[in-house]
Amino acid sequence: MNRSWGYVLLGSVFEVCWVIGLKHSNNMLTWTGTMIAIIFSFTLLILATKHLPVGTVYAVFTGLGASGTVLMEMLVFGEPFKMLKIILILVLLAGVMGLKLVTGEPKSEGRVQ
Repeated sequence: MNRSWGYVLLGSVFEVCWVIGLKHSNNMLTWTGTMIAIIFSFTLLILATKHLPVGTVYAVFTGLGASGTVLMEMLVFGEPFKMLKIILILVLLAGVMGLKLVTGEPKSEGRVQ
């Protein structure tokens, strides 16, 4: 189960990379990196959903990706810093953490793991 959450976290990091890549890619090397990040991101998302509820995984994945993208744009690419954005990101992250905390162990369907 913890490995699956690790997939979600790592997939979210790759999501931030490809979303930023879509905006800032300007040559074949950066577009290739963006496409590789897309493949890794969704592969990790698929792996995570094998052991965790799809709805929770997707909500956490997109929440972390959106938060990371906004923060990276502010820290690295000069997007204006606005306190309201930070507050809303914290609210979003609180919801993401809440979803993770309330997600219980999936019921075994006769599979041996």
